[in-house]
Amino acid sequence: MSAAPRLEPPRPDPAEGLRAHGATLQAHADRLREAADELERQGPQAAAFRAEVAALADRCATAADGLSLAAARLREQ
Repeated sequence: MSAAPRLEPPRPDPAEGLRAHGATLQAHADRLREAADELERQGPQAAAFRAEVAALADRCATAADGLSLAAARLREQ
């Protein structure tokens, strides 16, 4: 009796993977912005925390844009 041939899973589309990661990062950025807006504390420490969260959200959004651009370029090839 011979062994059954192994079926290899289909290879994921790299552009689709980049697009999915970009969408996830954008969702994180949106949630970070919402959380910063909903922070009830006031004062200098709260303002500094909001600024740090906003900066992190901006970095996530920038990375998401870069991944989307890379996905688009892969599709063009």
